[in-house]
Amino acid sequence: MLADVRHLGQDAAKLAASPLWPLADDELTEVLRAAHRLEQAALALQANVVQQAASRGLPRAQGHRSTGGWVRSVLVLDPQPARELTAFGAALQRPAVQDAVLDGRMDLRQAAVVAATCDVIPGELADCAEVGLGDTAGIVVQAEATQIEMAERLPAYQLRRVGERILAHVAPEIAERIDEAALARQEARAHAQRGLTLASPVRGLVRVSGQLGVEEAAIVQAALHPLCTPAPDDERSPAQRRADALTDVCRLALRTGELPSEGGEPAQLAVTVAYDPLTRTLGGAVTEAGEWLSAGAARRLACDARVLPLVLGGAGQVLDAGRSRRLATGSLRRALAVRDGGCAFPDCGLPPRWTDAHHIVPWSAGGGTALDSLVLLCRRHHRLAHDDLAGWQIRLGADRLPDFIPPSALDPLQRPRRNLYHPRR
Repeated sequence: MLADVRHLGQDAAKLAASPLWPLADDELTEVLRAAHRLEQAALALQANVVQQAASRGLPRAQGHRSTGGWVRSVLVLDPQPARELTAFGAALQRPAVQDAVLDGRMDLRQAAVVAATCDVIPGELADCAEVGLGDTAGIVVQAEATQIEMAERLPAYQLRRVGERILAHVAPEIAERIDEAALARQEARAHAQRGLTLASPVRGLVRVSGQLGVEEAAIVQAALHPLCTPAPDDERSPAQRRADALTDVCRLALRTGELPSEGGEPAQLAVTVAYDPLTRTLGGAVTEAGEWLSAGAARRLACDARVLPLVLGGAGQVLDAGRSRRLATGSLRRALAVRDGGCAFPDCGLPPRWTDAHHIVPWSAGGGTALDSLVLLCRRHHRLAHDDLAGWQIRLGADRLPDFIPPSALDPLQRPRRNLYHPRR
């Protein structure tokens, strides 16, 4: 067998190196399909070898804690493909599933979904008095055959969704009661396994990972969705819009003042900011977790955050500590909402609750905290206002309403613009 496998490998390598340009379009498509089937057959062979090795206790005999760890070591694989190969081996223990893979009717990811679905059916039927052991076995066989047939049209992720309701296809008379009990168990399991992790920063990025139950995810999606609708000039990707929306939701929660207190103080973001008394400018900032922020980020936070000014000398000693103060809250915040109606940047449609109070004259440069010194900006336009390269300027007009002066590249005459979306009261 080993000689045959090596010979097939050599033939496959020769084919991979062959030129493809002589092939017609329809031939190219058929070659892709045939190569995919070849790949799945080769993976099935690997999965069966892994399963045989596990049944012999070979991984543990060679000093590995798990079969997946042994596969990673032997094939120099990442953890995920090693786990998948192990799962494929278990799925192929079902003869009908293995036959469907080798016949080219489905791939191994679909096979793993079918096997996983069939494995949980006996547990789902265990509490149903109407179903005996013989009936359970028959339902499992029907479910397996039904999903194998569906695999010719549905990829693995869709097959998994169908599998969650497979009893509605093969045993509709009991499906509703069984599904209700299964959903209750699933929700309890999901609630116990929920979690959220923020990793340490790597090159300025913090990886956020976790999992939520369906109910919790629906709530999060409902909160993020209104903030994810792209504007006509919005060049952010969908993932970037979701990331910004999550940050905006948290900003709103901090701004309400209704979060539980921590150490006797309202929930707040605390940063230490370097200050140069000669140039009267803010330098970089450090969060309570010890992570550095740019000077631009420090200026944005100073616009609409609870700030405790600490003037630091060159060696980092505290030269002066100011009073803690919250900017643009209470009646001042309400007045801004009435005047601007939301983000005041030209024609932005976001309402006041999704905005920051931006200092027209930076607070670090002596800008006051008064109605005529502030303007409401959403997070995206707040970043734009702090971007010197963008070239936008903000000033109050004669009627004490904010005017936005575009950069000359956008309008050579730099005519003032205003938000026409929000109605004036």
